[in-house]
Amino acid sequence: MTNKFVDQFKPEEKELVAKLKQDLPAILKEAFGSEEIYTLWGVPLDKDSTDERLDVLLVKFLRARNLSYAEGRKMLVDSLKWRKEFKADELVTESFDVDLFGPLGYLHGKDKAGRPVCYNFYGDIDQDKVFKDVQTFIRWRLQLMEQSVQLVDLVDVDSMIQVHDYLGASMFGRSANAKAATSEIIKILQDNYPEFLATKFFVNVPWWGSKIFSLIRPLLPEATVKKFVVCSNGELLNTLEKSIDKDQLPQIYTGGAKFKAGSVTAAINASRQQEAKSTEAKSAEAKSAEEKSTEKKANEEKSAEATTTEATTTEEKTTETKPTEAAGTSSPDATS
Repeated sequence: MTNKFVDQFKPEEKELVAKLKQDLPAILKEAFGSEEIYTLWGVPLDKDSTDERLDVLLVKFLRARNLSYAEGRKMLVDSLKWRKEFKADELVTESFDVDLFGPLGYLHGKDKAGRPVCYNFYGDIDQDKVFKDVQTFIRWRLQLMEQSVQLVDLVDVDSMIQVHDYLGASMFGRSANAKAATSEIIKILQDNYPEFLATKFFVNVPWWGSKIFSLIRPLLPEATVKKFVVCSNGELLNTLEKSIDKDQLPQIYTGGAKFKAGSVTAAINASRQQEAKSTEAKSAEAKSAEEKSTEKKANEEKSAEATTTEATTTEEKTTETKPTEAAGTSSPDATS
């Protein structure tokens, strides 16, 4: 059974992917100084691989550069170099301040096609705290992106959904650090995560946001504009539900008036507390099962030990009895 995304390749794309695939050893050497196979998002960059996920991954770099082989190859090399310098592979295991960054974005559910959905919130932000260390914020945001990409298996889905929520965002409220962080993140995402966006929803957009979007829309590539969906407040839930089932949406969009009118941060914190309780309950259940297993094992060991002791005692008694029996028994050797 072939990969459905590979089946959709145009003849030119198939040819360019095959060429890029055979060029992987040289690409790896150029990026890392060695031809040792590197695994990108769970896919080994091996020219001899029969894993069709590799083809789906490589075509992204080519499509991002309008099927220019030279530009697509350069993008892949530069992206691999960046991953090494930025230590991107370490992002998923890094720890960040959950109380500080947790309300700003998270992964939740899937759309109707099975794509992961990533939510980002731009209102109710304490910019002095959030953007105090620009690089820390950038690494946190890219961790979220890495986690999203890991859910894109390149077999059933090859892209993701993003929801950007501007409830409470201010037109004039961005600090210098916030602008610097945003600018750098946009560039990193454009340069290193090609063709992973299926649709981006803009929700709770204030009037000035809609005005700005209408002004810059003519300047954006048509392919990019097609991926954008701006939701008016009155149609927010209906618009989202066209792509995402209601039971896959966060509570802030389905939990009633108190969530629609209240603070995004408060709503997310409530959701996180509920998730924490669920995790704690599962942990307690697992601990209880482990304790029972340990107790059972201990009882089995005690039982085995008792059996061994009993067997040893019986054997010792048998050994003590044998000389007495021999003393009262005539043997051929004794009577001769």
